[in-house]
Amino acid sequence: MEALEQAELIPGLGIKGDRYAMGRGAFSKNVPPKIRHISLITQAGIAIANEWLEVSEEPGFSDSETRRNIVLSNIAPAELNQLVGKMFFLGGIACKGTELCIPCQRPSKLANKTNFMAAFEGLGGLRVEILDAGFINIGDALTYAAVISE
Repeated sequence: MEALEQAELIPGLGIKGDRYAMGRGAFSKNVPPKIRHISLITQAGIAIANEWLEVSEEPGFSDSETRRNIVLSNIAPAELNQLVGKMFFLGGIACKGTELCIPCQRPSKLANKTNFMAAFEGLGGLRVEILDAGFINIGDALTYAAVISE
């Protein structure tokens, strides 16, 4: 994983140069295919999971070791999880939440650490469909229209 100051988002593909945008991700050949243009996770979710691991004296996971494309601050994991099926904006780029990222063993294997699945249950992030082309930068906000019930 490589940290970028700016990333180009391509509708229908993902981040320009990313393994999934090029069809080379570990799960790119899954049948039926899933929309996984980008994946988001919250900084708060990573912190909660790492606190859980720390209680058992197990090593935590860095942002990059979660294998998610974008780490968001200023949003709670439950708030991100509620965006499944909803439209929102990353910076000025329209996106749609497609499904939760259910934690798997791959981050544990690649980081040579244990318990990613247990620690990140409910905190694994969101898979996202990119609807517009453009660039996002570090610090760009995730915004959405709150649904007001009458």
